[in-house]
Formats: sequence, structure tokens, C-alpha cells
Amino acid sequence: MDPLSALRDYTIRGELDRIVRVNDEFRFGSDYSFPCAAETAYRSKQGSLYTLETLLYFVRNHHLKHIEYLQKARTQGIPAVTLPDRKPLLEYLQGKVSSSDAIEFIVPPNSINIGNISNSGNSKFLDLPLASSLIPSDSPASNLNAVDDAGEANTQHADLSPTMMIQAVERPLKDRESLLECKQRDFYSVLVASTKREEERQRIESQQRKDGLVAKSRLMGSEETRYGDESGYDATPKPKMHLKGSKIGEGVPIILVPSAFQTLITIYNVKEFLEDGVFIPTDVRVKQMKGPKPECVTVQKKFSRDRVVTAYEVRDKPSALKAEDWDRVVAVFVLGKEWQFKEWPFKDHVEVFNKIIGFYMRFEDDSVESAKNVKQWNVKIISISKNKRHQDRTAALEVWDRLEEFVRSRSHS
Repeated sequence: MDPLSALRDYTIRGELDRIVRVNDEFRFGSDYSFPCAAETAYRSKQGSLYTLETLLYFVRNHHLKHIEYLQKARTQGIPAVTLPDRKPLLEYLQGKVSSSDAIEFIVPPNSINIGNISNSGNSKFLDLPLASSLIPSDSPASNLNAVDDAGEANTQHADLSPTMMIQAVERPLKDRESLLECKQRDFYSVLVASTKREEERQRIESQQRKDGLVAKSRLMGSEETRYGDESGYDATPKPKMHLKGSKIGEGVPIILVPSAFQTLITIYNVKEFLEDGVFIPTDVRVKQMKGPKPECVTVQKKFSRDRVVTAYEVRDKPSALKAEDWDRVVAVFVLGKEWQFKEWPFKDHVEVFNKIIGFYMRFEDDSVESAKNVKQWNVKIISISKNKRHQDRTAALEVWDRLEEFVRSRSHS
């Protein structure tokens, strides 16, 4: 009996527990023994034949949901039955249907006793009743199926050699396409490793571009000197501007954020919010980050249509700023508390927001009391949703629009 028929018989009788694996074989009680990797006669809709190991594992786990079955089969290293094949295959194995178009029985190599072949008498035709039953009806050797009432084979086609008879029942088990299918091979780990390498490469290139923008901004003064030579203007280097906030000082503009965790935007998550338009809670970013807390983060408007993109430095320690650094401060994300501006080089919050644009981030469903103080200040209140992350981009764009408009006004004041 072939493996598929034996498995179907044991499934119908409810005796699957009698099928035991011994080394690389499945033993069906004391009745049959087949290799675990033996191909059965059931062909997948994808074109390959299912092995006995695959079918036995499926029929024992068919009660699982398909995704659970796939995960369990993968951990065991067993090729799985595809979703389109599940129902018709199970119905056949359980005896609900007697046949299937997917079944293509293959003659086992030991079905013909080659040792019986000789050159004398009728024995040269092997066991003719057996051989004739295996020969396709359209084969030239199909006439051998004539057996008389006395049980003697009709030898009118004695000119057919044993080789021709064997070739008549031959069927190719593999072709060049099936050999390339790489059965029982999983390339998922290769894909994951390749994807990680590509992501790391893109991250490094992105960081290099940002560093280049920062360096370019810092060297803007020398660039202006060079263009002055070419244009006929005075090439004398311009001195740094310390105009106490009336204009932006030389160098990269600075954005200040609170160091306290109770605010929505901190130095931990400001980069994802301003560059990618996605809000990630600070505690989540702290767990994701490796290494110490950054003292300075460089951000730029990645989703801008403008060809010229300005880089900004984000800091959360105002006390570490030098006197000339304050001329570069253009924006601040506020806590809503007066003490945030303690020891700042300004008289009060009124003077702060006359020279620096302020932003207050809040969740849209927070109470009005949380923004009570802020509503009395000259700051822009930006609201985001606690759960609808697709709306973060709109909020980030609003920050950029307000910030760029403020920077332009300061540059021309």
C-alpha cells in the first residue's frame, strides 16, 4: 500500500496514534513502514507533492487555526500544507470524499520484481497481470493485458522487451523546476539580515547628510566671504551678531525643550516628531535608545518641498548656553510654568516670547486647566491626539510653518 492510502486508512479508523516515528521512518502499527520524507500521491496546488511527514503532521493538527498551525510547523521544521489545500485534503483523508483531482499515484520502484526478468519463456514479461495493470491504456504495451480464462498470459506481443515494459510505466519524479524549489529550506533569516543591513546603511547615510548640513550652516560666514569676492562686494569677514535677540546670531539656530518628563516633547522624542511627523512618548523612546542621554540633537525638516533645508540644534540645558549662544535661540517648547525661565537672560516671560517663539504641546482631550497659564502667554498651542498617530504630521507641519515664519521675520528685522 502507498503512504497516502495507508494514512487515509488509519485516519478513517481513528488509529493515528498507532503511527509511530522510529528514526527516519513512520511505522503504521505492524502493517506498514514508510520513510518520513517519502512523497505521497497528493499534489499541492502549488505543484509539488506533499511528503508523508507533512500530511501526518497536518492531519494531527488540523484543528488549529491556520496561522497557529503554520507557526507550530515552522518551529518543528516541517513543511506546511497551504491554506487552499487544507479543506479538500482533510476531506479526502477523513473519507468524506473518495477521490480528488490532486491525487496522482506513482508506482513505487519495488512494485515490479526485476529479479523475475529472464530470457526464457513467458517469464521475460515479469508478472504480466501485474505489469499490464500498471501500463497506461494509450501505451503500445497495453495489449499485454489480455489474459485467457486459464490464467495464461497472451504472448502475441512477445517482441516487447522487459525494458520497454518498464519504460511504459515510468514517470519522472522531478524536473529542473522542482529541483529549484529548495524544499525544507527557510530563507527568512537571510531576508531579515539583509533588511537590517540595508536599514543600517540608510541610517548612516542619513546621519552623514545631517552632519554635512550642520557643518555647512556653521561655515555659512566663510561661504558669504567667498561669494563677496566673486561679486565685487567687500570680502572682509562679517563679525558675529550679538544683538540681544533682534536678529539670529551666527551659527545653527537653537530650539530649547524642557528636561522634565511631564512635557510631551523632550530631547528624547523631538527628532521623530519634527523630522518624521510621529509622536512617540518619552518613556518609550528612553527604553529604545542605547547609550547615554544626548546633550544636543540635530533636526531638519525632512518633508519639506523647499530645496534649501535648515538644520536646527535641540538642547534641554539652558544653563549650559554661553552668552553668544542665546542669540541663536529661536524657539522653546514650554512646560506652562514660570520657573522654566528662571536664570534665563530675560526679564520675564513677556520678553522671552517677544524674542523667541514658544510652543505648548498638549493632548487634545486634556482639561482646559492644564493650559490655563499658557493661554495668557504669547505662545502657540499645538494639540495632538493620544491615539491617532496619523494626525501627528499635521501638528509637526504647523510647528515648522510657525517656526520658519518667525525665523524669516527675525532675519529681516
